[in-house]
Amino acid sequence: MSVSSRRRHGRHPRGASRTQEERRAETQGRLLDATMECLAELGWSGTSTTEVARRAGVSRGAQQHHYPTKMLLVAAALEHLLERQRLAYERAFGDLPESERGVEGALDLLWVTFRQAPSLALMELAMAARTDETLRDLSIGINERVVQVILETFLRLFPTPLDEESAGTLIRSLFATLIGLTLQNSLDDDAHGHQAAVLTQLKSFARLLIPDS
Repeated sequence: MSVSSRRRHGRHPRGASRTQEERRAETQGRLLDATMECLAELGWSGTSTTEVARRAGVSRGAQQHHYPTKMLLVAAALEHLLERQRLAYERAFGDLPESERGVEGALDLLWVTFRQAPSLALMELAMAARTDETLRDLSIGINERVVQVILETFLRLFPTPLDEESAGTLIRSLFATLIGLTLQNSLDDDAHGHQAAVLTQLKSFARLLIPDS
């Protein structure tokens, strides 16, 4: 599953005219994609509106018209990313063979997603927010949104008898565990198989809560 590949925006048949709204959406899409590329490659401190505009192929004036500040640009890009990640995840899950379309397959896909560049960019942002107060509210908010999206997606795929509070606590535990595993993986690429062993235990526990139908 690739959720970090860049989309092509605004493809129209030759000679077809585009509305102002379509042109606006295309420009915004290019800016948001370029922002996520910068965050993944350069981190928060290395991401600038000038570099984003260059990568998006738009003028600085156009960039400032749509997103006047770096903070607004990054906030919009993160929401854009979350929606893309959610859609890509659900498509990838739907494409699995039926025999693999259980909670174990869902966790395997989630682990793949956490190790991709967009998710790593979110973690870079959270680490930067630890010492940058201007980023803190944004980072806290986006982490809550990530947890919410994971919870909503899993409840949609696997309705459980758990009450909402218990389900939310379990998803937060899963989220925290995968964050830790991802940080380890970025250092050693699971050279000793420790992360795989933890994931296997997570899947065993998940099977108890959500048996295959």
